[in-house]
Amino acid sequence: MAESGKFRFAIDRGGTFTDVIALCPGGKVRVMKLLSEDPSYSDAPREAIRRILEEETGRPHPADKPVDTSLVEWIRMGTTVATNALLERKGEPVALVITQGFRDLLEIGNQQRPRIFDLAIQRPELLYKEIVEVEERVVLQRADDSLSRPANARIELIKGTSGDIFEVWRPVNVPKLRVDLQAVYDRGIRSVAVVLMHSYTFENHEIQIGRIAEDIGFTNISLSCQVMPMVRIVPRGQTTCVGKA
Repeated sequence: MAESGKFRFAIDRGGTFTDVIALCPGGKVRVMKLLSEDPSYSDAPREAIRRILEEETGRPHPADKPVDTSLVEWIRMGTTVATNALLERKGEPVALVITQGFRDLLEIGNQQRPRIFDLAIQRPELLYKEIVEVEERVVLQRADDSLSRPANARIELIKGTSGDIFEVWRPVNVPKLRVDLQAVYDRGIRSVAVVLMHSYTFENHEIQIGRIAEDIGFTNISLSCQVMPMVRIVPRGQTTCVGKA
């Protein structure tokens, strides 16, 4: 029962229909089903909330005015729209921005083979349309100092958020990155997913790239260090791409 005297809404926004359950003040339950896309309203969940508020309060709630949220305690909404778009690959085209030398990493994946004896493996489509390799390199420092460092490199030591010490072998090559990102932008792509080695603990390079992409005009920028800051780059990268696909 809505003991607060306000309305509570639970909404399932599907590709065809939007289903709404409302718990009204006093305990009354309202159920409403609307088309998710209809020319008579701009947004199905909002329209359902507006209609229920209007019918239950007896006061007008015009469609062209903001919903009176003072009457609402909470709104909880789930949707399959994003899942459907992902499965059908109908989302926005995405450019993967990744550390140089790792362009094929997400395509290779983690080598899982659910049907190991199938003679004709059907691989899922990639989550990205283009790849931009970034000239940058951050390496975890080893206790035995066994790294084969590049010759004549000015190496900077940094401490990651995990407490580990890293060596910055190569900072971001900004001029080249700008050219590469601009070329992708000129081809019509507006979404980028930035996935760099060790960015789960050293995020500076990804943040720098995100700012450059924003300056160029990309409208959807996803950084793996913010989306899923975990050690393993493959699931981190896939999740970051899904967020913009």
